[in-house]
Amino acid sequence: MLLSKLLFKLQCLPGMVKHWCAVIVCSPQASLQYKSGSNFYHTCGATLISSQWVLTAAHCISSYTYTVYLGKHSLDTNNESGSIAITPEKIIVHEDWDSYRILNDIALIKLSTPVKFTDSIMPACLPNSGEILPDGAPCYITGWGRLWTGGPIADVLQQALLPVVGHSTCTRYDWWGSMVTNNMICAGGDGELAGCNEDSGGPLNCRNTDGSWDVHGVVSFGSTMSCNYYKKPTVFTRVSAYISWINNVMTIH
Repeated sequence: MLLSKLLFKLQCLPGMVKHWCAVIVCSPQASLQYKSGSNFYHTCGATLISSQWVLTAAHCISSYTYTVYLGKHSLDTNNESGSIAITPEKIIVHEDWDSYRILNDIALIKLSTPVKFTDSIMPACLPNSGEILPDGAPCYITGWGRLWTGGPIADVLQQALLPVVGHSTCTRYDWWGSMVTNNMICAGGDGELAGCNEDSGGPLNCRNTDGSWDVHGVVSFGSTMSCNYYKKPTVFTRVSAYISWINNVMTIH
């Protein structure tokens, strides 16, 4: 039997993080929730990237009815100040999404109405097309995922520092091997800090040399043995590999 290990996530405090790429971001963080009966339940993270578009993972999307919650801090707080719920107008999953090999794990959600930016709701900035982060680049995962393997999901938004693991390391046989492609980013892998279930679809926020922040990753997968398994870093869809796709979808739709 596998023993659960604490992930050492920290709360993302309301008001401590703004965006327009200036400070580490919780404001663009969204909660994608599915309808069951008369209620909605958190299933994945997502990222606001414009007034009407949200970025998430393809594997988060199924036949459920969804609502996107923006400006949330506590999932258990109804009518939370500064938060809104918006239904999707349409959901576009990458046309080459491969659930077996976990390839092209990216999707865009067009909101039914544009949002007004506030202190608690701001869009994230995206990296330049093709940009590759160096090994050890400081990045943060944010989300309401499970606090430890098999544990409960977080009530309040969490963050954890996950330095980038270079592609040459992450593709070693004793790390992720050939499962990781050039269109993915690995981060973490120290056996302590990691993403976990229900963090999926959320952002990997990385700091640039000028102090600004970009969303470089979308949470895609991790180890089935434990959320924070040593040498099995959290794997993200690399956003910079999909800038053209993102722009095309937003233009066409």
